[in-house]
Amino acid sequence: MFESEFERGLFALRQEKLKQIAALGQQTYPHSYKTTHTLPEIRAKYGQAATETLEAERVNVSVAGRLMAIRGQGKAGFAHLQQNGERLQIYVRQDAVGEQGFALYKLLDLGDHIGVTGYLFRTRTGELSVHVETITFLAKAMLALPEKYHGLSDTELRYRQRYVDLFMNTEVREVFVKRAAVLRALRKFFDERGYLEVETPMMQPIAGGAAAKPFTTHHNALDLDLFLRIAPELYLKRLVVGGLDRVYEINRNFRNEGISTQHNPEFTMLEFYQAYANYHDLMDLTEELVKFVAMEVNGTTVANFGDVEIDLGKWRRFSMREATIEFWPREAGDKPHSSAFSNKASLEILLTGAMKCLKSYLDRLREQNNGLLPASFEPESKRGERANELIGAFGLALSDLNKHGSSGKTIADLFEAVAEEYLIQPTIIYDFPLAVSPLSKVKPDEPEWVERFEFYIGGFEVGNAFSELNDPADQRRRFEAQITERERGDDEAHQMDEDYVRALSYGLPPTAGEGIGIDRLTMILTGSKSIRDVILFPLLRPTQGEGESVALESSPSHRN
Repeated sequence: MFESEFERGLFALRQEKLKQIAALGQQTYPHSYKTTHTLPEIRAKYGQAATETLEAERVNVSVAGRLMAIRGQGKAGFAHLQQNGERLQIYVRQDAVGEQGFALYKLLDLGDHIGVTGYLFRTRTGELSVHVETITFLAKAMLALPEKYHGLSDTELRYRQRYVDLFMNTEVREVFVKRAAVLRALRKFFDERGYLEVETPMMQPIAGGAAAKPFTTHHNALDLDLFLRIAPELYLKRLVVGGLDRVYEINRNFRNEGISTQHNPEFTMLEFYQAYANYHDLMDLTEELVKFVAMEVNGTTVANFGDVEIDLGKWRRFSMREATIEFWPREAGDKPHSSAFSNKASLEILLTGAMKCLKSYLDRLREQNNGLLPASFEPESKRGERANELIGAFGLALSDLNKHGSSGKTIADLFEAVAEEYLIQPTIIYDFPLAVSPLSKVKPDEPEWVERFEFYIGGFEVGNAFSELNDPADQRRRFEAQITERERGDDEAHQMDEDYVRALSYGLPPTAGEGIGIDRLTMILTGSKSIRDVILFPLLRPTQGEGESVALESSPSHRN
């Protein structure tokens, strides 16, 4: 509990203060306190009230909060109470609260909770305040508040001690107020369109609905191994089979993967399904949804994310192949033709040629800089670093292509390497390779491609959708193909789900479904650069004494 001997000593000192407070007739840990107003209510109702109005009306109040500032002036003092992100000054005079009341006031520390009764007035400087008549002790802060909590260089401490972060930094509290507003807006949007909110199992016998590593657990009574949910998809589509034509779930998912600014092993998603719709319908719905949520939460479609202004009301659309061509780096040679994605041989030629061009580009940079790449501060540095990264990514893609022979997976990897980081403004990327989409419906005119889209904002994926595969025989074949990939070493490949295939055999109507990462959407709407800034208690590496440390690494995740 104690991080230092100083804290241990401080705790003991404040225990002694508690005894003195008890001696004054105060309960040290009372059960409740009756208030007439919250501090935000007083600010809203009387924040603009004139001095004369307050004097004429004599507004009596009973309020409570945490002490965030105390300053004494002999037999009188000022302090600031904080509650629900708002602060209000109180004025304490010995002749108003009595000797015992003022003795209690002098035993208070920053962070203590108190209740006060009195009346509202304005000080000579015009600050709205409570002229205190009684003080009730409610709880003591046994540890000292940090002086400059927001300025700590160890930002992880803010995540570990979120309870301190929230009351010390009101802007942090506002992020989570907005997160709650995001959830309200999502429910409002779907409820108004006839969707039914449902709940599906979080412990499942088969980890299905996404390509991800699951967490495992065991049910003792049934002697049954279970997986924490990686996605609710297969259960939600069972409900559509059952006649619930429009369903949605705001759900917690768990994926046993690395941690980064965009990934947390436990995260929140919205997933929804609409019968008799396809992925084009959901493209339109997605644009409408994001605009609606932005207006509900921020009152504008414009969001500031990092140094970039993003307009969530303006969208663009590319197929995956079009986006790869559009954002092809000039250092990798001429932009490819769409025919370069048609088969394994053409992809090999594209990747080999691109790597040759990138290496030539780096050689030219070295020649210009006496055999060295530019230093980090020089203009060419970023392009040089990018070329190095692309060589690595293209080399890995080429290796996988030769090893597994899946041109579809290689095309998806190529898109991620070339285009993803440039998708800052809202962008829909549609038409994905069949090889990376085991649950999507095939395009009628292109059997190796499926009706799937992802949308990107801020340079990362926020949502994933497709026209759902509803042919049970085709679904079984795809599950079997995924089993083959698992046997080849892909531990994120989908498992066979016999019951889901049986459900499809009863008839799933034409259906479109989508999953949207609530954490990532909240990042965009609050301008938060890390997913840990929008999760109240993110998973962190253990500190010394809590257990062995774990590596924090970047990890791909669909619908996270």
